[in-house]
Amino acid sequence: MSRLWWAQIKAVVRLEIKRTLFTRRGLWIYVLALLPFLLFVIHAAVVSHERDQSIQLAASSQKHSTYQDLLAIKPDMTRQEVIARLGNAPTGFHRRGRKADKSGQLVNTFHEIDHYSDGVNDLFVDLTDDKVVSVNIRDGSSITADSVVFAGVFQFFYLRLAIFFGCLGIFMNLFRGEILDKSLHFYFLSPIRRDVLMIGKFLAGLLATCMIFVTSELIQIFVFTSQFSPNVRDIYLYQNHGMAQAAAYLGVTALACLGYGAFFLAAGMLFRNPILPAAAILIWEGVNPFLPALLKKFSVIYYLKSLCPVEIPTPFGTPPLLSLLVSNPDPVSAPIAIFGIVIVAATVLYASSFQARRMEINYTSE
Repeated sequence: MSRLWWAQIKAVVRLEIKRTLFTRRGLWIYVLALLPFLLFVIHAAVVSHERDQSIQLAASSQKHSTYQDLLAIKPDMTRQEVIARLGNAPTGFHRRGRKADKSGQLVNTFHEIDHYSDGVNDLFVDLTDDKVVSVNIRDGSSITADSVVFAGVFQFFYLRLAIFFGCLGIFMNLFRGEILDKSLHFYFLSPIRRDVLMIGKFLAGLLATCMIFVTSELIQIFVFTSQFSPNVRDIYLYQNHGMAQAAAYLGVTALACLGYGAFFLAAGMLFRNPILPAAAILIWEGVNPFLPALLKKFSVIYYLKSLCPVEIPTPFGTPPLLSLLVSNPDPVSAPIAIFGIVIVAATVLYASSFQARRMEINYTSE
């Protein structure tokens, strides 16, 4: 009998995967999944342009400057001291103006901003009347700093919004969409158990979401690492645990599809209006950092955050509420997090199987 059930499950998966991946009303899910990719493409283009400008500026400088030379420039230094250290600025901006002195008399002033670079980092020196007023160093892009930005985009947009709403659009329509299309009765009239049908639909939805979001995440990782030189990229991937982090991101994406998919499949079977359960789940996942330790464990995002490979730092002075949202003060170990998501998904699916057996169709009430 199990062989028959498995054959039926595979048949349902083949039917549902085409409908799920190529339906018109699911096009917005592809757009949602590709938004981070477009963001990183734009970021890579901007970083590449700034890097080329810094290299050209350093090549045209009177002296070869190092990052330590840039850091040595301090306020209250004179213009001659700056030139002695860095040479004449290859580019800059200047203007003349007037300001009141201590006696209230208007005097002429000469204001300029000189631009230096060591080929990676840029220094902007603000001078007034040949005296340094302020300095501003713009650090060049580094793969370590960008990995934190990548982690922030992954946790706060990709997990909480893109995958969440993508699973909402796919899994909740597995049953609810067929009821609206008045086609579910064809499955119910066929010689297949309701719970077997439910498992087949769930596996089709899981396969579809993993194909969409895991592929998008893989492309994001490629774009993120490709903007750096081969030497920097190899050091990050093979010496600084970059490959392990990439594998973790892909695994967390697949687990997110599993966890959220189970909840939204059940919601699509239980509720006629998907907005209410989706809003309830979204609010519960959003307030998870502020819940007591016991209640945190009854959510998907708690386990997913524990599996994220890069911790997002919270600078000094960050508001406490934002710090709680960013940090994960009591994470669980990776095996427990994976086991927790699998158990939660299996429990929800097991409970949904009873609803599938009792499910009745009344198209006139929909």
